[in-house]
Amino acid sequence: MSHDARSPRMRNESTDERAFIHSRLIDAPRERVFKAFSEPEHLARWWGPNGFTSTFQTFELRPGGHWRFVMHGPDGADYPNENVFIEVVAPERLVLDHLSEDHHFLLTITFTPQGNKTLVGWRQVFDTAAHKERIAGVVAEANEQNLIRLANEVLNVM
Repeated sequence: MSHDARSPRMRNESTDERAFIHSRLIDAPRERVFKAFSEPEHLARWWGPNGFTSTFQTFELRPGGHWRFVMHGPDGADYPNENVFIEVVAPERLVLDHLSEDHHFLLTITFTPQGNKTLVGWRQVFDTAAHKERIAGVVAEANEQNLIRLANEVLNVM
């Protein structure tokens, strides 16, 4: 199945019932926070929920660029991931399309300055409300863990 992030459904229909929305105020300027995402050596250290690590195969941070990686779970399971960057506006905003037949979503991450801090917005929109509800118990907590891990990794970014 092909997913077009610009399809009428994704563009015009309300997404509230299909979205997870999170945010975190991080004690660092947005350029530094954005760098934690845009530099693979930093991103690989924080992306994913607690206990997960990642091995990147492709990371092309540009519109139309691919990001392929394997998340390694604490139980030893491997989870291949494929994404396409739809929008990259450094250091303000990223939109990626997570390509998956059974777990497709669009993720928008925003980086908004708040003085010397950065408010990171995280909006993950699934194809259906039923899919969102089915995975809510795992994804909501995992997204929060991701943002905590990002805040910790920003301390390593210069």
